[in-house]
Amino acid sequence: MKFTSFFRKAKEEKADDKKKPTRENKAMDKKQDSIVILCGGGPAPGINTVISAVSKQFLEADYRVIGLHDGYKNLFSGKASVVDIDFDYADRIFNRGGSALRMSRYKPKNEEFKTDFFVENSIKLLVTIGGDDTASTANRISKYLLDNNVKIQNIHVPKTIDNDLPLPEGISTFGYQSAKDEGVRIGSTAYEDARTSGLWFVVAAMGREAGHLAFGIGAACHYSMIIIPEMFDKTKISLDKIIRLIISSIVKRAILGIPYGIAIVSEGVFHNLSDEEIKSSGIQFTYDDHGHPELGNVSKAHIFNMMLQMKLKELGLADIKSRPVELGYELRCIPPKAFDLMYCNLLGIGVRQLFDQGYTGCMVTSNQTGEIMPVHLKDMEDPETGKIRTRLVNMSGHKAQIIYNYGLHYLSEEDYEAAQKYLGYPADYDFKKILNWK
Repeated sequence: MKFTSFFRKAKEEKADDKKKPTRENKAMDKKQDSIVILCGGGPAPGINTVISAVSKQFLEADYRVIGLHDGYKNLFSGKASVVDIDFDYADRIFNRGGSALRMSRYKPKNEEFKTDFFVENSIKLLVTIGGDDTASTANRISKYLLDNNVKIQNIHVPKTIDNDLPLPEGISTFGYQSAKDEGVRIGSTAYEDARTSGLWFVVAAMGREAGHLAFGIGAACHYSMIIIPEMFDKTKISLDKIIRLIISSIVKRAILGIPYGIAIVSEGVFHNLSDEEIKSSGIQFTYDDHGHPELGNVSKAHIFNMMLQMKLKELGLADIKSRPVELGYELRCIPPKAFDLMYCNLLGIGVRQLFDQGYTGCMVTSNQTGEIMPVHLKDMEDPETGKIRTRLVNMSGHKAQIIYNYGLHYLSEEDYEAAQKYLGYPADYDFKKILNWK
């Protein structure tokens, strides 16, 4: 009888539990205020830290936290893949690399926009994590929702290892510092290999339009040549000039009795080259449906290294050997370093602060003292394109001036006589003349 009573009581308690509002049942209540988090573009260290910090803040305030997979891809299709984020989920991911929410580079057109998802889920805040394209799309969505009387706030968290979003001077995008640290770790090993083997390495670093990552890694590793798109501010960029800049460094070091070195090149230089220029490189490319070279299918370091080897043979310097090293995908999904763990936590908490203060259509930023500040997306738009402006390396800034004037090895006019041992026309390899710098 005792056992029968025990099981009857347990069964009754279980039935009562089913009637209680579980987190899952509560999450389906359309009346509960919600926020939605999505990630666009490519991975960067610290994404999960931001997702975790934002989620914990809003869960504490009794909001439903919706994680949206695949960026903007299915936001308006009625096929959104979502996850309800609870504390356990958020707490497990905060220090992991990659992104717990699948990412996408999909950019919806204005005619795709709908209010359904936001209205049906009682969304009060759209949190977007991404780079310039993600921010520009968030800006367009914000305008659309406002025009259609859907009152939600939109706060963007600037993410990119390229560091090319127009944040206040001295403030980096999250992910950049961790990616740079990992790039320096790999790059330092490559430099040790160059010194040990008596070789040259040509390193290519990610950076779609700006050279921040290549500059940061190259300067930290004491590379003898750093080539970024911003340095071609007084002349048109070309593959020939890039190769001559590398050879300028090789010959300068040869004069100094240093038979090794590394030149790092930002992949951003390709975005300033015409298709004809790229095709003329002699490298075999595949082409897209519009006839454009598919640069994502080839190693940029391989391209530069092959062209360098061909030029060295042409100059009678075939005994100088070089090898390619690509710094790209290896940097994107590493666990965030201490800087970004702290920084991303501040940004996540900052989203809640700005939301409570009523801000919308802005990026969250945190300065060196930890102060949270909004930067409005409309203030960063290019008035002609409506897109977010790209932050380039400031070639007039102190860092760039110091590194390019004192931190590299390259030929100048005073080296011409010694350089004739290697080159018939040393002036063609004069660093400042190539760039048309005074």
